Amino acid sequence: MDRISCDVAVVGSGIAGLSAALAAAEAGADVLVLERATRGEHGGNTRYTEAFLRMKSISEVADDFDESLAENSGHHIDPHLIAETLDDENAWHPVVRTLNFTSPVLISTFSEEAGPTLRWLEGFGVRFEALATPFITTSTSRLMPVGGGLALVEALTKAAEARSVRFEFATAAWSLLLLDDGALAGVRAKRGGRTLDVSCGAVILASGGFQGNDEMMARYVDRAAYVRPIARGGYYDKGEGIQMALDIGAAPAGNYSLFHAEPIDPRSGIAEPALFVFPYGILVNRHGRRFTDEAPGKVDATYEAITRRILEQPDGLGYVLLDEKIEDVPNYRVAVRTNQPPITAASLPTLAEKLGLPADALVATVEEFNAACPSRQSFEPLRLDGRATSQLHPPKSNWARPLDTPPYRAYPITCANVFSFGGLLINSSAQVIDREGLPIPGLYAAGEVIGLYHGSYIGSTSVLRGAVFGRLAGQHAPRSAASTSATPGSFGTH
Repeated sequence: MDRISCDVAVVGSGIAGLSAALAAAEAGADVLVLERATRGEHGGNTRYTEAFLRMKSISEVADDFDESLAENSGHHIDPHLIAETLDDENAWHPVVRTLNFTSPVLISTFSEEAGPTLRWLEGFGVRFEALATPFITTSTSRLMPVGGGLALVEALTKAAEARSVRFEFATAAWSLLLLDDGALAGVRAKRGGRTLDVSCGAVILASGGFQGNDEMMARYVDRAAYVRPIARGGYYDKGEGIQMALDIGAAPAGNYSLFHAEPIDPRSGIAEPALFVFPYGILVNRHGRRFTDEAPGKVDATYEAITRRILEQPDGLGYVLLDEKIEDVPNYRVAVRTNQPPITAASLPTLAEKLGLPADALVATVEEFNAACPSRQSFEPLRLDGRATSQLHPPKSNWARPLDTPPYRAYPITCANVFSFGGLLINSSAQVIDREGLPIPGLYAAGEVIGLYHGSYIGSTSVLRGAVFGRLAGQHAPRSAASTSATPGSFGTH
């Protein structure tokens, strides 16, 4: 067994872990980062994402930021309990402190700290701009770091090492270490087949969700067998950060049965081969039948719910059908992010044969849809045009045009897991809360490991969540470390 000591141990090196490590180092702490991946593959999901941020400027969150988070903060919560969260966080009743919903205090902290956090990241050489998104129609404002998530990982890793932050790559944290009196003493990891015990005064869990853990996915998520992580980084997220905290009494938060769903081309192996073009065609399942409204609103606000409907279909599979008129949609190719070509045919029966679908059913579905499309209303692809089908179930609410102009083209679509929703309950200082409603001394969490989302993902807030709460955890953790003196050899695992 190997042993090492530090003031603050950070588990994970995505945006949350790197922000936490930098903030703790700036506070004067001796910081050690434990990372399952090797150097050059580290960074988790952050490494592979474009890292869109729900901001209207570097200093201001989007106009709908607080409202959107509040609307998706939980389901059917007792209003009397919610009312108590308007008081000072430290005065809440224990029942309220363990309530599984995203409190107004957490939302306001997130909102208020977003601008200062991005300004802080700028100090490490990260630049933010309003760059093009893959969404043809959008419902909110967004920025992104120039160079995407990879630029964040590279800049913050360099900055952390310049501030003497130590990294242990290819090292997976497995459990928390406690003293005989139950106090947090460190974290146990595995490195090269050997056990590594890290003695420290504070631990920051930033190791992502459980989308890379088939057992946890099967335990919590329906039809998990048809879901895969959105990118390579997600396979490293195996849920130990969540599990090790639950094992010592941490309170759960977020919706463990849901995850951020994104529509992808299952034929592709690139990171995030998303298909956001379906509002301009129709979606059919393996029986050749439509099963959802393809265009109930702007695509950035509706694709997750539609992707979940795809997951419900046989084999978790759908197909988007388009015809030659897709060329009328300006810049539609930005919404087709797969590196695989469409499946094309000069006729619907031939297309059905290539897709392995029943031809009679597919032809009947398209004919029924075509007959329900309006004939005179104008088609306006860049805004909700209200061009809806009539007397068709399910309806199509916008951009309903007949599919009658060959060649026809199709893409298969499955549901990808960007990150899991279930995680740990934290307070506004990023302290992990136990099941009695009290902070666990010395234990902090940030990023995907915290449970923030309950119904729908609030788009372009996940990387921002990691940065904001990672920085907060890093600012507060050194205070816990300074008040703790764990002696190597005096602890056990949990």
